[in-house]
Amino acid sequence: MKSSFVSAAGERKWTAALAAVLAWQVAAGLAARADEPSPGARAAEPKIVRLWPGRAPDEIGGIGPERERMSPRLERVQVEVTEPTRLLTDVTEPTITIQAPPPGKGNGAAVIICPGGGYWNLYWELEGEEVAAWINSIGATAVLLKYRVPRRAGEPEAEPALRPLQDAQRAVSLVRSRAAEWGVDPARIGIVGFSAGGHLAMATATTFERRSYATVDLADEASCRPDFAIAVYPGYLKSKDRDELAAGLSVPTSTTPVFLVHGDEDIVSRPEHSVLFYLALRKANIPAELHVFAGTTHDFGVRKSDRTYSSWTELCARWLAARGFLPEPSKVAPPSQPAQPPQSPKSPQLPQPSQPPQRTYQLEPPQSPRPPQPPQRPQPPQRPQPPQLPGKPSG
Repeated sequence: MKSSFVSAAGERKWTAALAAVLAWQVAAGLAARADEPSPGARAAEPKIVRLWPGRAPDEIGGIGPERERMSPRLERVQVEVTEPTRLLTDVTEPTITIQAPPPGKGNGAAVIICPGGGYWNLYWELEGEEVAAWINSIGATAVLLKYRVPRRAGEPEAEPALRPLQDAQRAVSLVRSRAAEWGVDPARIGIVGFSAGGHLAMATATTFERRSYATVDLADEASCRPDFAIAVYPGYLKSKDRDELAAGLSVPTSTTPVFLVHGDEDIVSRPEHSVLFYLALRKANIPAELHVFAGTTHDFGVRKSDRTYSSWTELCARWLAARGFLPEPSKVAPPSQPAQPPQSPKSPQLPQPSQPPQRTYQLEPPQSPRPPQPPQRPQPPQRPQPPQLPGKPSG
């Protein structure tokens, strides 16, 4: 029995409105799903690859399992990033982590990343994972190197360690040997390092003429010479007592182009390490660029701030483009505007019950309409004036 308050026509109207609401909800759900990125548009998961087919060269083991720990909180006079960050240590099985840029964003370049840590630890978060994200942002494949730390017996604290150089040279050859598989141009494979990792990057860039280990497989037939090298606040480049390169370092005439970054208030590894290495590069006629930032200490990585040192990543990207390792900015398509989320269809309005007429209030009484104006009488045409005689005023 129908309700006495709803007519049959009203019920049909409500039923149609409810059906419209259900259709709107379905459409809104489809629009939300359309806004989600498809699986193919996401960056591929990082690929972890062991560097060596068996035991790494000269590895003696016996240091316990690999572990993570946090760096100590330091003072601003020592470092720029003072809060604790995540470290790795006790590494006996070195690896590389391949992180490709998102689909359609890659340009074929690849950069091997060497975190710092004094050859005791790896600053994995600050100088590894965060750097990989920056490398991807410029369209290059990031190759995060987990080299062996801490120092082993026979590797004194004041000198660079041997085993990390073996791992870095092997990483360059391995990436080049599998360049086609990983979507990398074998002629655009570079290396970047921070602090002790900066020394490792420079050592790799200058010792390619002789490997620090015996060839182990076909991958080592590929060159271990990086195509470009970047060192950020490096150490171990300068002799302790003299203004010259540290023992064991030299700059061959076929050394790769180099980009150097340092802070002028760095007390962990003083800026002279970069300055002297830059002068050695100039003497050997190697293309190089050096940036020393005023009022800057150690350990700033790629983190952005309002300080001038954080501009080094943009300067480096421009340098890479000028050297032909990245596309020139003018030839790179501008980043597309973020896609606007699809507009959800408007919700249909349910019929509202009739409302009593609302009162209207006027602040001033309405003005009476003006009476219509009578039509104007047409004006008679003016008689033409006779022409004026020359020299005689009119009037």
